[in-house]
Parts: sequence; structure tokens; C-alpha cells
Amino acid sequence: MITSNDLKNGMTLILRGVLHEIIYFQHIKPGKGHAFVRTKLRNLQNGSVIENTFRAKEPVEQAYVERKTLEYIYRDGQNYYLMDPETYEQLPVSADRFKDSAQYLRENTEIVVTFHGSDILGVTIPDTVDLKVTQAPPGVKGDTATGGSKPVTLETGAIVQAPLFINAGDSIRVDTRTGNYVTRV
Repeated sequence: MITSNDLKNGMTLILRGVLHEIIYFQHIKPGKGHAFVRTKLRNLQNGSVIENTFRAKEPVEQAYVERKTLEYIYRDGQNYYLMDPETYEQLPVSADRFKDSAQYLRENTEIVVTFHGSDILGVTIPDTVDLKVTQAPPGVKGDTATGGSKPVTLETGAIVQAPLFINAGDSIRVDTRTGNYVTRV
């Protein structure tokens, strides 16, 4: 048990029986009245963000979470299998934990998984990945001055917009948060 004065960004709390992560906090001491702590909290089960105010020195229950780096090894139907590189233990993770970012996963990618006990709270893949282009329509000569783009298919099956000079066989860097082309590798 900690007090509201000990809150910091990134901490995980149990509020009304639900896990929340602190996104933002501000300790406020008004000229008149008692001090309080204003927070923005992200619900770790459904992702919603709420605002909550705590009185100064109010007891708060802290939840302990563990972040482990695991390696993606393969997919089998609705599950992605991750391996702990220290123990070689394989862990099945449901596809809905990855959301849209799963389309950029290839084997041997390191993924950060957040646990609370044995429950998986979240999965974070790298912000950028380097992938090979498998299909790219030919760029039309003369269109390069306009800075146009074309859809290219990557080795994972994902389709992204890339500049006209990208061809099949090139490797490109993709931002997994937005799905945008970053640079040719």
C-alpha cells in the first residue's frame, strides 16, 4: 500500500478492483484547502482513459507488473507463440492482444510482454521493423517529381504505401504504430 503522494507516471494501480496505469499525474496545493493529486489513468483491460482525483496521503493499492522480452516464433490459427529466451518456455498469446500490429510480425522478432501474475496485460512490438518487399507495381516514369506513392506487399503480407522508386526485393523500414513507410534499408 502506498499513498497518493508517491504516485509516478507509468505506475500500475488497482482502483475499484481493476488494473490502471498512470499516464499523467499532478500534485496540486491550492492556496486554500487541502492538497490533492489529479491523475489520468488507462484501464489495462479495455484501454479506456479516466481522470481521477486523490486526496493527499490517501492510501492507494499498487499492482506489481513484470515486463519480459520474448521472441515471436510462429503462429498457429488464433494464437501467436512466444518463447522466453532464458528458459525456452513457449507461451501462446491470443491474436486479439496484438491488434493491427500483428501484420508486421516476422519470426524471431523480440516483443515486450507485460504480465500481472500469470495474466498477460499487453504486448508491445518494436516501433519500427525492417521487412522485404515481395510485390511492387512498376513506378510510372515521370511521376517521381510529384512525390507519389504506390502500394507494396511485404513479406508478412501487409500492404503499405511506399515511394515509386521501391521495387520487389528491396528492404524497407515500416513504423508499426502508423503503418507508414519510413525509409529504404
